[in-house]
Amino acid sequence: MGLFDQFKRGLQKTTQLLNTDIRDLFKAEGRLVDETVLEELFESLIKTDMGVQAAQEIVDDLGTQFRARVVDMDELIGAIRRKLKELLAQPPDPIRFATDGPTVIMVCGVNGCGKTTTIAKLTKMFGDQGRRVVLGAADTFRAAAVEQLGIWAGRLGAEIVTGPQGSDPASVAHRTVAKALEDGLDVAIVDTAGRLQTQQGLMQQLTKIHRVLGKQVPGAPHEVLLVLDATTGQNGISQAKHFTDAVQCTGIVLAKLDGTAKGGVIVAIRRQVGLPVKYVGVGEKADDLALFEPDPFVDALFEQP
Repeated sequence: MGLFDQFKRGLQKTTQLLNTDIRDLFKAEGRLVDETVLEELFESLIKTDMGVQAAQEIVDDLGTQFRARVVDMDELIGAIRRKLKELLAQPPDPIRFATDGPTVIMVCGVNGCGKTTTIAKLTKMFGDQGRRVVLGAADTFRAAAVEQLGIWAGRLGAEIVTGPQGSDPASVAHRTVAKALEDGLDVAIVDTAGRLQTQQGLMQQLTKIHRVLGKQVPGAPHEVLLVLDATTGQNGISQAKHFTDAVQCTGIVLAKLDGTAKGGVIVAIRRQVGLPVKYVGVGEKADDLALFEPDPFVDALFEQP
């Protein structure tokens, strides 16, 4: 399945909302673009959770181009597409692998954001590339998290390192990378406990894990991926800022895109946080992870359901 088709499937709810709202504004013969139309378009864009700033930029652009003109729906949607692609512009940013030794990836996020499933999808992707993976179950506070990660490791043929419940997560992270070094494995993915961005003690623990990894392998962690749940919409902005302050996140994986009509939040994240969106989760299966690219994403957003 190509990127466009992956995005099209993942964006079904957002696309349905957006297309329904915009098509409701227009008649077959077009409509005069005035303040009322622009306000209604603004409201439609806001519903996708792209944020006030991005929605206003799009509407201002439409006003400059079309105010006091009768335009048809396709012409207007074409202009919105072009502006969105401009707002989302970033080069494809896949995982950056270490030039020597194992690539160390740290994965963080709030409770229930989809971290474990995202790690499984990354593991499947690396396995398909011929890379051998070890997983570090550094969420030592929840036995269920360790068990779930272990199930995925078994399914995907990955190694896993665990520790006693309540043990030091940094110790598990250390042993994970040590195993990768000893066994000549290609990738070490360290899971971390889900936490609210406002829990200072737990955020400091993330900083400790980051520091420990850096002492073992030069340049590690090579990626610090923040998993954001697309269904939370604008709350993801605050999460991204706090986690980046704590552990210098290198990119975002937007999970559960297929479960929300708030797919526009990806625009708000790019505009307000500045981190690259590396991957998006477009389904529940291990293969349902797509490298983020703005053009096919925006085209899929306005594809007729």
